Amino acid sequence: MSENADSDDELTHTTDDGDVQMVDVGEKPDTGRRAVARGEIRLTESTIAAVRADEIGKGDVLATARIGAIQAVKHTWETIPMCHQIPITNVETEFSVGEDRIELEVAVETTGKTGCEMEALQGVTTGLNVVWDMVKAAEKEVVEASDEVEASGYPGTEISGVEVVSKEKREL
Repeated sequence: MSENADSDDELTHTTDDGDVQMVDVGEKPDTGRRAVARGEIRLTESTIAAVRADEIGKGDVLATARIGAIQAVKHTWETIPMCHQIPITNVETEFSVGEDRIELEVAVETTGKTGCEMEALQGVTTGLNVVWDMVKAAEKEVVEASDEVEASGYPGTEISGVEVVSKEKREL
């Protein structure tokens, strides 16, 4: 299997018999790579105010999400089946806190034979999931209650807009 398909119709991660396998990148030269991904989580204005004031009971939301994003980048190869384990040379995380959302951008750099887009995406999704986990008590809305069952939901909480915004490849 080669990473470069001969045609757009060729499946690069399957054999002729349909078996799934990893792409062989062994013959490719090392290059410098950088990928940037972004996404956002929509939250209530009161939750945003609590994040800004560091009043979320679980602790510093953005610091914890930053750690989660970086850890996810480093472990992407363990959760994405056909993803190569690559040497991560740098991870940058940037949060923007708006009126009703927190945006996260993750930039990943590597030197190797394959790109780092999946690592950037994994950093964004995990970082935003950590935000959700940290603020879920503030976001939870009881929608039906009885003596035996408390039902709740997150009617306005949403992770969206996850995308790769740029990728670069340069010769060494």
